[in-house]
Amino acid sequence: MLDTAIIGGGLCGLVLARNLCRQGKVVGLFEARKRLGGRILSVAGAGSGLAMDLGPTWFWPDTQPLIKSLVAELGLPDIAQHDDGSVLHLKDPDQAPERIDGKKIHQGARRLQGGMAQFVDALAAGLPQGLTHLDHVLTSVRDREDHVALTFAAGDGIVEIAARHVVLALPPRLLEQQVRFEPDLDEATREAMRGAETWMAAHAKVVIAYDRAFWREAGHSGNAFVTHEKAVLGEIFDACDGDAATAALGGFLALSPDLRASFSAGLPTLMDSQMAQVFGATLEHGEQHFQDWATERHTCSALDRTSARAEHAGAANPMLRRAHWNGKLYLGGSETAARGAGYLEGALEAARRIDLALERKSAEEGGSGSHSRAAGDAAAPINAASLARFRAWVAAQQDAALDGYRHRLNRGLAVQQREQLTQRALLESMEEIFDQALAILDSLDFDVGAVTVERGRSSLTPGVQQPFGDLMRSVLDDVIAFNRTSCALSNFPDEHHLSGEYRQVILRDIAAAWLEFSLAANRLLLAKADARDRRLQATRLTGVSS
Repeated sequence: MLDTAIIGGGLCGLVLARNLCRQGKVVGLFEARKRLGGRILSVAGAGSGLAMDLGPTWFWPDTQPLIKSLVAELGLPDIAQHDDGSVLHLKDPDQAPERIDGKKIHQGARRLQGGMAQFVDALAAGLPQGLTHLDHVLTSVRDREDHVALTFAAGDGIVEIAARHVVLALPPRLLEQQVRFEPDLDEATREAMRGAETWMAAHAKVVIAYDRAFWREAGHSGNAFVTHEKAVLGEIFDACDGDAATAALGGFLALSPDLRASFSAGLPTLMDSQMAQVFGATLEHGEQHFQDWATERHTCSALDRTSARAEHAGAANPMLRRAHWNGKLYLGGSETAARGAGYLEGALEAARRIDLALERKSAEEGGSGSHSRAAGDAAAPINAASLARFRAWVAAQQDAALDGYRHRLNRGLAVQQREQLTQRALLESMEEIFDQALAILDSLDFDVGAVTVERGRSSLTPGVQQPFGDLMRSVLDDVIAFNRTSCALSNFPDEHHLSGEYRQVILRDIAAAWLEFSLAANRLLLAKADARDRRLQATRLTGVSS
């Protein structure tokens, strides 16, 4: 039996497989396509050999630390995206494009010299032989109490796999549409899966190689936007190698999936014509490489093809980050990320989240996690062990806090409450967590004889307060992401997108509730000390009288 089965051989799945293998886990990586990489797709020009990215193209090291670190770790050469601040804007099909200067649009973006598929090649090369299984299409996932059973359509047959833990590193909409779960996932999770737009799934991209970078010779950057109603390519960018010795332009199509299908026979000519109209007749004939992701059944769901594009939130609905089936099943992939959702950075963030969750689960199941040692080591001081148990309990309350928030939010919407929806629901949810924390604290054993009290404050109190900092930040991040992806709040702009001022008001409310909890916790710890002192005094008196 596998320790972990990872479904999806994109960046998230590859990085997670590598990390788990380094930990000595027995891992299987299953990919529906006949290649690894998912939406990472680089092709080589027939004439020049130039690597052209038809999937993800850029990363931003200033704001994406995980992908920056991976590039450095793998030793992959990268180049700056060419962007001299000039942009051509074609607004009228019967007029020449307008040039705009002083407008850099790529904001420090960089590309991999040799294409983004270098990530895939480098990561796959480090995996043990026999770990990767291509052409395995997941059809069902079943909870079997001590393991998860997976069914794949593989070639002409059916393959059954058993694993203690399963990671579904696939677009959530595809999972919701194509995979059967037994027992079924809860409706809130399914709703979040349906609402998670698959990044770039309904789009198409072309990269066209040329003999020379004619646009640069004419003093243009290669950046252009076409916004008239007959536009074929909506956005164009320079796709040359580092020194422009091999030349290319890339573009995102402005046509919908249905229109692309209707014009498929003439589309190459239309794209050539568009490039020539923007940059000149020298670009009429290039070597085209075209990818329509809407035709990829392992990328684009029916909802992605038909639903209107939502505003990109950057953080996925937190319901997608929940473990299921008692920690045996996890949703992964870039569309589940708390930061950078839809980007390569999001894929790495999701892999890191699941890696940590599996490590915690291993510790709970008898591994060597630090919390297990602190709580279970009989030689550890009783206060350290009790504080460790308390910290572990607090760390596990993120899902409960969000559930409490969602319940109260729905209740407020049901009674047509229209103001301070988020503020009230989140404060009440956190107050409930604080109340439960006091009960947990009261149930723990402490050696109060080893505790000092200075100016009315128990020396245990800071250790009780400390874990709530991470919890409060994480819960607020979850609430912000949940609100931005909630259809129910779309008619409440102030709640749908929390302003900075509103967030500060909420944080002040929660901070005040946390302070009340801290004072109550301190009183409880002092009361434990007082009770001990009274017991000792009673023992002494009993000894004297006898």
